Amino acid sequence: MARAVTLETPRLILREFADDDATAVHAYAADAEVVRHLDWGPNTPEDTVQFLAMARATRDAVSRTAYHLAIVLQAAGRLVGGCRIEIRSLANESGDVGYVLDRQVWGQGYATEATRALVGFGFESLALHRIWATCDVHNAASARVLEKLGMRQEGYLRHNVRRKGEWRDSYLYAIIEPDWRGGSAPR
Repeated sequence: MARAVTLETPRLILREFADDDATAVHAYAADAEVVRHLDWGPNTPEDTVQFLAMARATRDAVSRTAYHLAIVLQAAGRLVGGCRIEIRSLANESGDVGYVLDRQVWGQGYATEATRALVGFGFESLALHRIWATCDVHNAASARVLEKLGMRQEGYLRHNVRRKGEWRDSYLYAIIEPDWRGGSAPR
């Protein structure tokens, strides 16, 4: 079994999902407003159970390439979202990140704080060279999160996601390890 990952930030703990997280995960994953810009959801209870099983399977993989982590408020011990980093190409040392938060905690900097920890983990522990993310072109808050991390907008992906029968466009953002280490990325 691969080692469990826990990352701590000043206000958050990013930890492996547990089966008893289903209620908290479902609370945000079933919220149509929370997932409106995402390519999944709103979740049914079965979808949430399947997600947790997938997170467990990736955690237990012999050659682990995906890290799905719960976002927990340190002070309250409350699970408020999820995030992930996935190695997409070992040969090219690249991976991508994603995040989702319960809307009760939007606008408090938690997405930036969690994703900064993931990017640091990707460069420092996973030895990635390039980390990227996409966001719906209508999701200005997510674009701001990525820009705060020092990611640069590298592209506009036309009709790259199909959501409920409708094609959507996305922005592509990325940061490379020398920029992260060189201090051009905010910490």
